[in-house]
Amino acid sequence: MRYPILIHPNDKLKRTAQPIDVITDETVALLDDLYETMVAMDGIGIAAPQVGKNLRLAIVEVDEGDKFELINPEIIEAKGESLDVEGCLSIPHVYGTVKRADEVTVRYFDREGQEMEVTAFDYLARAFQHEIDHLNGVLFVEKMIEQIPEEELEKYMEEHMND
Repeated sequence: MRYPILIHPNDKLKRTAQPIDVITDETVALLDDLYETMVAMDGIGIAAPQVGKNLRLAIVEVDEGDKFELINPEIIEAKGESLDVEGCLSIPHVYGTVKRADEVTVRYFDREGQEMEVTAFDYLARAFQHEIDHLNGVLFVEKMIEQIPEEELEKYMEEHMND
Protein backbone atom coordinates (compact mmCIF):
# COMPACT_ATOMS: atom_id res chain seq x y z
CA MET A 1 0.00 0.00 0.00
CA ARG A 2 1.32 3.41 -0.92
CA TYR A 3 1.03 6.14 1.67
CA PRO A 4 0.67 9.83 0.95
CA ILE A 5 3.80 11.77 1.91
CA LEU A 6 3.38 14.46 4.55
CA ILE A 7 4.50 17.83 3.22
CA HIS A 8 6.37 20.42 5.29
CA PRO A 9 5.18 22.30 7.27
CA ASN A 10 3.47 19.54 9.24
CA ASP A 11 3.82 19.08 13.00
CA LYS A 12 4.09 15.30 12.57
CA LEU A 13 7.43 15.81 10.79
CA LYS A 14 8.83 17.66 13.83
CA ARG A 15 8.22 14.96 16.45
CA THR A 16 10.84 12.58 17.79
CA ALA A 17 9.76 9.13 16.61
CA GLN A 18 9.07 6.42 19.18
CA PRO A 19 11.28 3.31 19.39
CA ILE A 20 9.87 -0.01 18.26
CA ASP A 21 9.91 -2.46 21.18
CA VAL A 22 8.63 -5.54 19.35
CA ILE A 23 8.81 -6.25 15.63
CA THR A 24 5.34 -7.41 14.64
CA ASP A 25 3.66 -8.38 11.38
CA GLU A 26 2.43 -4.76 11.27
CA THR A 27 6.03 -3.52 11.50
CA VAL A 28 7.07 -5.75 8.58
CA ALA A 29 4.03 -4.66 6.55
CA LEU A 30 4.90 -1.02 7.23
CA LEU A 31 8.45 -1.64 5.97
CA ASP A 32 7.01 -3.08 2.74
CA ASP A 33 4.57 -0.17 2.38
CA LEU A 34 7.29 2.40 3.06
CA TYR A 35 9.47 0.83 0.38
CA GLU A 36 6.61 0.83 -2.12
CA THR A 37 5.91 4.48 -1.32
CA MET A 38 9.58 5.46 -1.63
CA VAL A 39 9.98 3.74 -5.02
CA ALA A 40 6.74 5.27 -6.34
CA MET A 41 8.02 8.72 -5.34
CA ASP A 42 11.45 8.07 -6.90
CA GLY A 43 13.17 8.49 -3.54
CA ILE A 44 16.35 6.96 -2.13
CA GLY A 45 15.18 7.06 1.46
CA ILE A 46 12.05 7.40 3.54
CA ALA A 47 11.27 7.52 7.24
CA ALA A 48 8.04 6.48 8.93
CA PRO A 49 7.26 10.03 10.15
CA GLN A 50 7.04 11.12 6.50
CA VAL A 51 3.88 9.03 6.15
CA GLY A 52 2.49 10.04 9.54
CA LYS A 53 3.79 7.03 11.51
CA ASN A 54 5.58 8.12 14.68
CA LEU A 55 7.98 5.15 14.71
CA ARG A 56 11.78 4.83 14.50
CA LEU A 57 11.71 3.11 11.15
CA ALA A 58 13.39 4.11 7.88
CA ILE A 59 14.51 2.68 4.55
CA VAL A 60 17.52 3.69 2.48
CA GLU A 61 18.31 2.38 -1.00
CA VAL A 62 20.93 4.48 -2.78
CA ASP A 63 21.88 1.72 -5.23
CA GLU A 64 19.08 -0.48 -6.57
CA GLY A 65 19.05 -3.83 -4.81
CA ASP A 66 21.10 -2.61 -1.84
CA LYS A 67 18.21 -1.85 0.52
CA PHE A 68 18.63 -1.07 4.21
CA GLU A 69 15.59 -1.48 6.44
CA LEU A 70 16.41 0.39 9.61
CA ILE A 71 14.51 -0.29 12.83
CA ASN A 72 15.60 1.90 15.77
CA PRO A 73 18.73 3.11 13.93
CA GLU A 74 21.39 5.10 15.72
CA ILE A 75 24.64 6.62 14.53
CA ILE A 76 27.36 5.26 16.77
CA GLU A 77 30.32 6.84 14.99
CA ALA A 78 30.78 9.68 12.53
CA LYS A 79 33.97 10.86 10.79
CA GLY A 80 34.95 13.55 8.34
CA GLU A 81 32.80 16.22 6.82
CA SER A 82 31.55 17.19 3.39
CA LEU A 83 29.08 19.54 1.78
CA ASP A 84 26.59 18.25 -0.78
CA VAL A 85 23.13 18.94 -2.16
CA GLU A 86 20.05 17.32 -0.64
CA GLY A 87 16.35 17.24 -1.32
CA CYS A 88 13.44 15.58 0.46
CA LEU A 89 10.17 13.89 -0.44
CA SER A 90 8.46 15.95 2.28
CA ILE A 91 9.82 19.25 0.92
CA PRO A 92 9.24 19.02 -2.84
CA HIS A 93 11.16 21.27 -5.23
CA VAL A 94 13.54 22.52 -2.51
CA TYR A 95 17.24 21.69 -2.72
CA GLY A 96 20.23 22.94 -0.83
CA THR A 97 23.67 22.22 0.50
CA VAL A 98 24.05 20.46 3.84
CA LYS A 99 27.21 19.64 5.77
CA ARG A 100 27.29 16.01 6.93
CA ALA A 101 29.80 13.41 8.08
CA ASP A 102 31.61 11.56 5.26
CA GLU A 103 31.49 8.26 7.12
CA VAL A 104 29.01 6.92 9.65
CA THR A 105 28.54 3.66 11.45
CA VAL A 106 24.89 2.88 12.08
CA ARG A 107 23.52 0.27 14.46
CA TYR A 108 19.97 -0.91 13.84
CA PHE A 109 17.67 -3.93 13.83
CA ASP A 110 16.50 -5.63 10.65
CA ARG A 111 12.99 -7.00 10.04
CA GLU A 112 13.96 -10.32 11.68
CA GLY A 113 15.05 -8.52 14.84
CA GLN A 114 18.76 -9.10 14.26
CA GLU A 115 21.02 -6.33 15.49
CA MET A 116 23.06 -5.05 12.55
CA GLU A 117 25.88 -2.59 12.08
CA VAL A 118 26.96 -0.95 8.85
CA THR A 119 29.68 1.56 8.06
CA ALA A 120 28.69 3.80 5.18
CA PHE A 121 30.64 6.35 3.18
CA ASP A 122 29.83 9.39 1.06
CA TYR A 123 26.31 9.43 -0.46
CA LEU A 124 25.07 6.38 1.49
CA ALA A 125 26.35 7.92 4.74
CA ARG A 126 24.52 11.13 3.85
CA ALA A 127 21.27 9.25 3.17
CA PHE A 128 21.48 7.45 6.55
CA GLN A 129 22.02 10.76 8.34
CA HIS A 130 19.14 12.43 6.48
CA GLU A 131 16.67 9.65 7.38
CA ILE A 132 17.83 9.38 11.00
CA ASP A 133 17.36 13.16 11.26
CA HIS A 134 13.72 12.59 10.22
CA LEU A 135 13.35 10.17 13.13
CA ASN A 136 14.58 12.93 15.42
CA GLY A 137 12.17 15.51 14.00
CA VAL A 138 14.90 17.38 12.08
CA LEU A 139 14.46 18.41 8.45
CA PHE A 140 17.34 19.07 6.06
CA VAL A 141 16.21 22.68 5.54
CA GLU A 142 17.10 23.35 9.19
CA LYS A 143 20.71 22.43 8.35
CA MET A 144 20.74 23.90 4.85
CA ILE A 145 23.63 26.27 4.16
CA GLU A 146 22.69 27.44 0.66
CA GLN A 147 19.44 26.87 -1.21
CA ILE A 148 19.85 25.86 -4.85
CA PRO A 149 16.94 26.86 -7.10
CA GLU A 150 15.47 23.79 -8.81
CA GLU A 151 16.10 25.23 -12.27
CA GLU A 152 19.81 25.66 -11.40
CA LEU A 153 20.24 22.26 -9.75
CA GLU A 154 21.62 20.40 -12.78
CA LYS A 155 24.13 23.19 -13.52
CA TYR A 156 25.21 23.30 -9.86
CA MET A 157 25.73 19.53 -9.78
CA GLU A 158 27.84 19.61 -12.96
CA GLU A 159 29.98 22.47 -11.62
CA HIS A 160 30.56 20.69 -8.28
CA MET A 161 30.87 17.11 -9.51
CA ASN A 162 34.52 16.82 -8.49
CA ASP A 163 34.33 18.66 -5.16
